[in-house]
Amino acid sequence: MMPHGDAFVVRTGDWVSFDDGDHQVVALSGTSVRLRSADGTEAVVLASYLMASPGFAVIGTDPLPELEPSGLLSAVPEPALAAAQEWERHVVEVETGLPPNPAPGSVPRPEYDPAVRSLAERDAAKAAELGVGIRTVQGRRYGYARQGLWGLVDQRTTRLADATGRADARLVAAIEEAVAAETPASTGTRSRLIRRVINRVEETHGPGAVPIPSLSTLYKLVDQLSTGRHTFGSAVTRRQTANRPQKPFTPTFAARPGEQVQIDSTPLDVMTVLDSGLTARADLTIAVDVATRTICAAVLRPVGTKAVDASLLLAKMLVPEPMRPGWAAALRMAASRMPHRRLLDVDARMQQAAAKPVIVPDTIVIDGGKVFLSDTFTRACDRLGISIQRSRPRTPTDKAIVEATFSAINTLFCQHLAGYTGPNVSRRGERVEDQSVWTIPELQDLLDEWVLAGWQCRPHDSLRDPYRPKKAISPNDKYASLVAACGYLPLVLRGEDYLELLPVSWRAINDYGIRIGYRTYDSPDLGPFRRQHSGHIAKRGLWEVHYDPYDLSQVFVRTPYGWVTAPWAHLPLVSAPFADFTWQHARRLATEAGLDSTNEAAIARVLDALLTRAEHGLDTRTAKVAGRTRAGATSHRPPAPRDAPEPAPPDRSTEPAEVIPFGVFDAHAEAERWL
Repeated sequence: MMPHGDAFVVRTGDWVSFDDGDHQVVALSGTSVRLRSADGTEAVVLASYLMASPGFAVIGTDPLPELEPSGLLSAVPEPALAAAQEWERHVVEVETGLPPNPAPGSVPRPEYDPAVRSLAERDAAKAAELGVGIRTVQGRRYGYARQGLWGLVDQRTTRLADATGRADARLVAAIEEAVAAETPASTGTRSRLIRRVINRVEETHGPGAVPIPSLSTLYKLVDQLSTGRHTFGSAVTRRQTANRPQKPFTPTFAARPGEQVQIDSTPLDVMTVLDSGLTARADLTIAVDVATRTICAAVLRPVGTKAVDASLLLAKMLVPEPMRPGWAAALRMAASRMPHRRLLDVDARMQQAAAKPVIVPDTIVIDGGKVFLSDTFTRACDRLGISIQRSRPRTPTDKAIVEATFSAINTLFCQHLAGYTGPNVSRRGERVEDQSVWTIPELQDLLDEWVLAGWQCRPHDSLRDPYRPKKAISPNDKYASLVAACGYLPLVLRGEDYLELLPVSWRAINDYGIRIGYRTYDSPDLGPFRRQHSGHIAKRGLWEVHYDPYDLSQVFVRTPYGWVTAPWAHLPLVSAPFADFTWQHARRLATEAGLDSTNEAAIARVLDALLTRAEHGLDTRTAKVAGRTRAGATSHRPPAPRDAPEPAPPDRSTEPAEVIPFGVFDAHAEAERWL
């Protein structure tokens, strides 16, 4: 391999190291290379495969120059970088006779003219000019030839700093043990932990054997070694953080609606009025489709969820959501971006259905709750041809999507309700039970309406176009996109030599990996570096990440042990039905339906009116009395408020829609038949 102009080429007759042996290049044809080994065996390989193979080298030639690590150069202190750039000017002048970027018509100085001076003479002249030894100049030239500007940087300024500084290793180990011991304990202060650390060090090594720094230094050490563990914060958060797996988070993938549906139950953060007139929290059971984030069904029940409620959830999922009296016309499926005409050909009931897709699950993910392990729920799934997958004990990440949905419901819906309790006692108001005015059926109706107006039409942070990550998509838009979407092929990966030319972004390595441009990247090899300081003081301990703006599949992280390739967490979706045109398809459906942004504004007004009504409720003076008169009521639908004021005439998109009953189907009765 020899230089030809400014490039390095392989020629016929060269000997190369390949596949743990020496081979001679006997022929070149296009991108193929014919090799002959020392024992006479011949093979034909692609040139790209040959040069990218481990241990490849051309025997008898100088090694290829390394690319400058541009990311590391940006972390070099300014004085050291300026000194390296000054040396670069001198080295280039020695080798070429002129400094970098010479002016037009410039001529070399006599002592550096390659035409009349040898390289050794030019080295001596530069050494005399700078007052250094000739070996120093030669060493700088050699470093520049191998690594460019990085080879001229004073490496003492690039040493990675230890997060614990010069603290004794025995003291650091004691602090780490004390921090780990705080995980199951009640939250204390830093001073308590420091006292325990000092006592442990003296008991283990003897008084005075381990040097103890000042109190301020101890506080800094404790803060550094407890970063990301919530040692002095919420005890619940601390235990949850410690329970997280060290391996990369595995996102749940689904390429089509219904491929996987997650079901779970939780107490709702709202006090409701029971039929007896007493107040209590209600249990909420929901089913969330992974592919579209659609809340397929949501069921509220007092006290504890029963087995029949899980069956009711399945029944509600498999039929269209009917429009109800008082709901605005903007909530109809015909007014949404979903492929209403296509669905109407499948089921005539879609004519008067609400804007929420009907999703038939293939697989349902559940936890070990008795309600889901009951014979009732199992037989219902068997009858419908639905497979059941249990999550692992104490592993909420197995059904993380439904867990996150509960949090979103509390934030977007529950906090606007009268009788909201807050997530914990420390955030609860005074006499919340006296503010509760909604019964379970009334709250169920509010929840069903909110799912249409506040969830299905709301852009979701996890539903993003891979090519336009700043554009979030609503569950209804995602459903419309997946109906007629197709896949695409990922780009071919390039060699590691290309990494240094890629743009650089400095990021922290968190529990979930690295996030760039609304995308998450992670790898098992990042385990030792999670929540750790990179050592780059100039970059505040962040890590150097290279990425290709035209290849979303992976990023590359520089670590002290080499490069780590972190794939995109949603990389399996590149072969699934999701591509750049899917969002355009949803927009075309909207255009064909004659919709524009005014419909979104109408839904926003409906949502605002819903939350306002939920916040104030009915007449609070008579709500409790009315609750005691409903002891015999079992209907799921709440009665219409008798004293509700007449609304002002709005645009037609908010007028109540005509309601056509769905015939003989009754979800409660259907669920009872599955018992």
